[in-house]
Amino acid sequence: MKKSRKEIAVSSNTHVVGSEEEIESSSSSSEEDESDIEREIADATFEELQKARSDGSCSVYQKPKQDKKSGRANKNRPMEASCKKPVSRFREVVQAPKKVVRDPRFESLCGNLDVDGFRKRYNFLFENNLPSEREELKKQMKKSNDPKVIDQLKKRISWIDRQLKFESAKHIDAEILAEHKKKEREAAKQGKRPFYMKKSEIRKHRLIKEYSKLKESGKLESFIEKRRRKNASKDRRYMPYRRSSNTEEEG
Repeated sequence: MKKSRKEIAVSSNTHVVGSEEEIESSSSSSEEDESDIEREIADATFEELQKARSDGSCSVYQKPKQDKKSGRANKNRPMEASCKKPVSRFREVVQAPKKVVRDPRFESLCGNLDVDGFRKRYNFLFENNLPSEREELKKQMKKSNDPKVIDQLKKRISWIDRQLKFESAKHIDAEILAEHKKKEREAAKQGKRPFYMKKSEIRKHRLIKEYSKLKESGKLESFIEKRRRKNASKDRRYMPYRRSSNTEEEG
């Protein structure tokens, strides 16, 4: 007997539905197989994986590479960077505030240096503090018997003497220069060309002042004698020694 058209249509529909079920079952089975392979690979050692790759007996399952989006879940977290890319040497890790170095000698914010005012404000160091400290160190040196302590005290006293001498020379040079500027201003008012003193000329004027001051105080002769001894000791260093009589007889 021939089947009716309805029965044929139903049978064809059932066949299509059955094929879809087979496809779904095959896809689910393939997913299960993939999960089993992943479990096996996770349990396998690195040595076994290397052997399988070299022999070609087992193909290792690899997931398709996905491009990771560079971003942070939270703005306070650090940015994730790949370890495969080399880090640049000049990478700014932490944004630190830039330090601005200032030199007070050339900065307009610090103002201009008033040399005379500075000398007047700190003149007590050279008039009172350092001379009193020198006298105190001399007393300690007389009382002490330790050679190391005496040596340190001598060094400190010599440093104070140098500072006082240098400051007095600077003070005299400033006075000489001020007097010269005053004279040159008056000469410039009369139409004369200004003359600027060199350092060597200032030094000559300073030596003349020191000489006149020593002459007034009566210490000039002792100062000249001391200077003569100092120069004689310097000359002896470079003077050649005479040979002894024994060497002359042998020669």
